[in-house]
Amino acid sequence: MSEKRNKMLTMWVTEDEHRRLLERCDGRQLAAWMRQTCLDEKPARAGRLPSISPALLRQLAGMGNNLNQIARRVNAGGGTGHDRVQIVAALMAIDAGLERLRHAVLEKGTDDDR
Repeated sequence: MSEKRNKMLTMWVTEDEHRRLLERCDGRQLAAWMRQTCLDEKPARAGRLPSISPALLRQLAGMGNNLNQIARRVNAGGGTGHDRVQIVAALMAIDAGLERLRHAVLEKGTDDDR
């Protein structure tokens, strides 16, 4: 975890200097650009995350609900061997669904980059 920034620097510049600094930071936050330039810091995150469609989010929420139901059932302690088989099958289905969702998000990200 990175150290919290607790010191603030204030510096005075002319209008022209300010304009030139803003031009050089190329649309990024000036403070972040100055830290990167002056202190050789790497940007916190390279690239942007792909947007996720509402349909994919609904699918993920449904999987989360299924997982909560399974957890409740397991934590209740009851059940037969048949119930355990159903639980394992449900977990495998959730795992497969999450894998499909992951691939869909990755494909969406490459489509956004074109």
